[in-house]
Amino acid sequence: MNNLHTLISNYLEYCSSQKCLDEKTLKAYRIDLRQFTEQICEADIAEINSAIMEAHIARLHKNYKPKTVKRKIASLKAFFHFLEYKNLIEKNPFNHMQLHFREPVKLPKTIPLEIVETFLSTIYTQRKNGKTNYQRRNALRDAAVSELLFATGMRISELCSLHSWDINLNDGTILIYGKGDKERRIQIGNESVIRILKEYQADFNMEIKQSHHFFVNQNGTSLSDQAVRRMINKYTSLASIEMHITPHMFRHTFATCLLEADVDIRYIQEMLGHSSINITEIYTHVAVAKQRDILIAKHPRKDFKI
Repeated sequence: MNNLHTLISNYLEYCSSQKCLDEKTLKAYRIDLRQFTEQICEADIAEINSAIMEAHIARLHKNYKPKTVKRKIASLKAFFHFLEYKNLIEKNPFNHMQLHFREPVKLPKTIPLEIVETFLSTIYTQRKNGKTNYQRRNALRDAAVSELLFATGMRISELCSLHSWDINLNDGTILIYGKGDKERRIQIGNESVIRILKEYQADFNMEIKQSHHFFVNQNGTSLSDQAVRRMINKYTSLASIEMHITPHMFRHTFATCLLEADVDIRYIQEMLGHSSINITEIYTHVAVAKQRDILIAKHPRKDFKI
């Protein structure tokens, strides 16, 4: 008998040691596979067939949104593919299943540019008017973080994992390690952004050397994604901005602004580190949403006197 719990444990170990998946992916696999074992009665992998899988997927659809269901199915597919590859099962239940369901298109949320400007201005004001050196240094780092998110469109996880040697401010280039350890290099195109990054690097030089990460706290530890989220909430509140802003919205805004400026979508794909152009094409829907504003303001029909 091949105990399901043992096989899942072996699979997760394989994903960690052989496939070198990141901790977030492993956590998602662990949750999805645990839920699967809790929902079905069969403890022996040989007893799991297509009918059992279909019943489980039906339950998923009742409890989760399509995007989440899609991820959970992908986790199960990967697990059974591993079992098939290792000859631990005779038949893969997914081989006899056709899974097609429409996932609703959810447009990425962007930040209006005037709000981005207000947000950044608030940080610079805090740096200028900070009552203590501690407050001024924090504001300097927060300005560097926010400017880089908006200037490059990088993910928050990519920003927090940057090492001191990944950034060359002499030529304005950054080496980014994206999903699946894929590398990409991006250029910072704005001198003001490079200047604030140089000021931050000089001021936090000791802490950066201590932690080896580029973005650090004043105690020399690396900056976490939760710290960045709290920082954004802080300045949003100080600026009296009612919109809820997340780090990923800077990425969406970066991509949408470039698309609206007629930058080729394949260049945007490369800068964002998307593995497929299909992922980047979501931003074309956002750009199309701008057509209404353009046509209301620019179409000559508005000036007809009829």
